[in-house]
Amino acid sequence: MGKQTASLKGSLTLGTTAHPYDGQDGGTASQTGTSIFDPVLCELAYRWFSPPGGVILDPFAGGSVRGIVASKLGRSYVGIDLRSEQIEANREQGLAICDDPHPEWIEGDSRDIATLAADTEADFLFSCPPYADLEVYSDDPADLSTLEYSEFRQAYFDIVAASATLLKPDRFACFVVGEVRDKRGNYYGFVPDTIEAFRRAGLGYYNETILVTAAGSLPIRAGKQFEASRKVGKTHQNVLVFVKGDAKKATAAIGKVEFAEIEADEPRIDSGDDPDAEFGERL
Repeated sequence: MGKQTASLKGSLTLGTTAHPYDGQDGGTASQTGTSIFDPVLCELAYRWFSPPGGVILDPFAGGSVRGIVASKLGRSYVGIDLRSEQIEANREQGLAICDDPHPEWIEGDSRDIATLAADTEADFLFSCPPYADLEVYSDDPADLSTLEYSEFRQAYFDIVAASATLLKPDRFACFVVGEVRDKRGNYYGFVPDTIEAFRRAGLGYYNETILVTAAGSLPIRAGKQFEASRKVGKTHQNVLVFVKGDAKKATAAIGKVEFAEIEADEPRIDSGDDPDAEFGERL
């Protein structure tokens, strides 16, 4: 884990639209009861799939993590979020924590991203979208989490397509997603729908990696759940990587893989009850 990101762990306050591990997948929850996007995963994604000094575009910004980590790694960041209170909180956190380049958060409907971020020429498209209706973030009818899945899926496909137009040729995109069950207990197919959305937008499906999340209370719940319904507990998310154009050119544009320097006398993080820290050490 990079020294820079390790130092951020205590200072990030992370908002409410990151994927809701807690309850469904037994992962990390913030003090608000919603989940925290893993800054270590964020750092790795930026170092591996975006060029130094590049521009990150995030159509589902949620909390401040992805913007602040981008700034700390010398990347510019443009994030879109529907909720004014979230944007205000992110901006306050960014001003308190970040130097140049400051993250930019834009209030608006991600379906209008082509207009809201019209001047953006992104080097990396990176986001963690709402997991359909698993967690409803507001009562705003424009909020995707309030929609029936068929409507959500169409809006989601439209946002991916519009975001892809703002991504430079020969560049990578990455979405962190996980499956969601409908009211009958069946999976919607959110992971394959994400792959299909990017393919329809003209990108190639390039990598899949698995983010193993901390089990939390899942071992306690899984036995009863499985006995009653044969539903298997899930402790992972899918990290899907896509490429727009030529993968070799996209790789060349990034340059050498960045590895953070870890000083010999740097204290080891005691994970304790912090699943994020535990996950970071496993990396």
